[in-house]
Amino acid sequence: MPNRLAQATSPYLLQHADNPVDWWPWEAGAFEEARRRNVPVFLSVGYSACHWCHVMAHESFEDDVAAAYMNEHFVSVKVDREERPDVDAVYMEAVQAATGQGGWPMSVFMTPDGEPFYFGTYFPPEPRHGMPSFRQVLEGVRAAWAERRDEVAEVAGKIVRDLAGRELRFAAVEVPGEQDLAQALLGLTREYDASHGGFGGAPKFPPSMVIEFLLRHAARTGSEGALEMAQDTCERMARGGIYDQLGGGFARYSVDREWVVPHFEKMLYDNALLCRVYAHLWRATGSELARRVALETADFMVRELRTPEGGFASALDADSDDGTGRHVEGAFYVWTPEQLAEALGEEDGLLAAQYFGVTEEGTFEHGTSVLQLPQQEGVFDAERIASVKERLLRARAERPAPGRDDKVVAAWNGLAVAALAETGAYFDRPDLVDAALTAADLLVRLHLDDKARLARTSRDGRTGAHAGVLEDYADVAEGFLALASVTGEGVWLEFAGFLLDHVLVRFVDEESGALYDTAADAEKLIRRPQDPTDNAVPSGWSAAAGALLAYAAHTGSEPHRTAAERALGVVKALGPRAPRFTGWGLAIAEALLDGPREVAVVGPDGDPRTRELHRAALLGTAPGAVVAVGAAGSDELPLLVDRPLVGGAPAAYVCRDFTCDAPTTDTERLRTALRAR
Repeated sequence: MPNRLAQATSPYLLQHADNPVDWWPWEAGAFEEARRRNVPVFLSVGYSACHWCHVMAHESFEDDVAAAYMNEHFVSVKVDREERPDVDAVYMEAVQAATGQGGWPMSVFMTPDGEPFYFGTYFPPEPRHGMPSFRQVLEGVRAAWAERRDEVAEVAGKIVRDLAGRELRFAAVEVPGEQDLAQALLGLTREYDASHGGFGGAPKFPPSMVIEFLLRHAARTGSEGALEMAQDTCERMARGGIYDQLGGGFARYSVDREWVVPHFEKMLYDNALLCRVYAHLWRATGSELARRVALETADFMVRELRTPEGGFASALDADSDDGTGRHVEGAFYVWTPEQLAEALGEEDGLLAAQYFGVTEEGTFEHGTSVLQLPQQEGVFDAERIASVKERLLRARAERPAPGRDDKVVAAWNGLAVAALAETGAYFDRPDLVDAALTAADLLVRLHLDDKARLARTSRDGRTGAHAGVLEDYADVAEGFLALASVTGEGVWLEFAGFLLDHVLVRFVDEESGALYDTAADAEKLIRRPQDPTDNAVPSGWSAAAGALLAYAAHTGSEPHRTAAERALGVVKALGPRAPRFTGWGLAIAEALLDGPREVAVVGPDGDPRTRELHRAALLGTAPGAVVAVGAAGSDELPLLVDRPLVGGAPAAYVCRDFTCDAPTTDTERLRTALRAR
């Protein structure tokens, strides 16, 4: 019989709806039940594309004996971290503080007041590698609760007090300056992997936000070292196994430092961020590889992640059926030489093995290989390779596909809107701009209420119950601002303004300018979450700083610019010391130092001269520049006001703080004016 999760909108929760565990969703009733029964709460947090979440579910949560013990001695609560990032952040902070590490599934035992006292991540069904079994953990926690309640309460209270003392404030801190950014660049240079690209060792994650900073810094200062690190990292990732050489799109991370073997799940946020990074790399360098990867990644998102309602699904699983009924990580993506020959014939199978680095020994498990591009493509016949890739893609489509988490997360869709709008504009792909517009329209129709408050998720056209957090407001505003620049439609600027007004009123500490991840009127947890560091996605803090700064450049709004500058105080404090975890904040600081520049293009819609000037404006490398396009005399966008044609011809105005250089009708002069140096 299904448990309470059967009514959830989250695919991850629905995966547990038939467990024998009497799961509760995160709601007040669960904690009231724990008080009534005088038992602790067991909180399990994960997400649908998490491999070890599925493993623990199969080993323990589907086991009748383990479930019966849980049901007797605990109230068990299941949370999708992608639906409730606030709950995940608060308790993950506690886990990391207590154990020095974290991950998913996250397992937390807490009092009925939500105060945690024992933590872990994955627990095996039997003791293994120094880890206790899940049953041993359950029995130990039950005994402590029954026999040492005072000790449990003391531990829980201390943890809550310690978390409360971690609140961040950066009152009166200056914005980052040249020295801070130079110090951050030096720190990145020290951690750079010159042999394989990227930063640090294994596991290695795609550093999309750091690359954005490097590209902006190189554009503004002419730093060859910054550009080389960005270019080399992008090439290594694009040629490695972390990139899907057949279907496009990036996996979550590489388990090795060489980018060979990925952790195979594909996340919307990674692909949105990386699509934009490769488009910006092409804009800066003209790299054909960057162009190809940007477009293939955009096409992957539209082809495999787009939902029937026009939004974008969260993720594709790492695991899939290997054809024998077993769920195996990477089964959909890996190949043997024999499988290549079966799909292509002997001769083309040998060619494909050489081209993609598929060996008899294999680069993954059980003699299988992840496709890479270990050799320069120029030595192969391009037409023949294109045919090989097309046939392999068709053959792969016959395999059982990985599962898809089809909930629409507002923040990640905002990132996708920005990436698709810009990529479509750069490469003359109106279909990609249309996809961005459709997703943006879904966010307005389904996620925004009549007070412009955002819902975090939706699924199958049904709005989720959970409120948007700071990253949702900031990233959706970022997507709307990109659409305003690409389309010239003022409504997107207006919607961005609605969202950012909520940021100013409900997420900003008036006294210090610090930002919180949840609104002032959100559900109260044991601590109000707050994290300025970038991780898999830009932090809500840095994303808000970027959107506020761009909106101020579009409109001249002093409150929005002031809020952006105050928020960037944390980048001055953290950027030089932890640049790998403040990449987006550093990129926003680059925009602030450059102005950012405001570009108004005026001219008749449909006039090729207007289109050329608009395209040149969008392709300018000045960090964070904003663009408005429209007819002379239009008031649809503030930057267009009082901007006439020049000699009856379309013209472009390049400004800082709404003070403009002489307008130009010459596309080449505009390009020169928008080169950051």
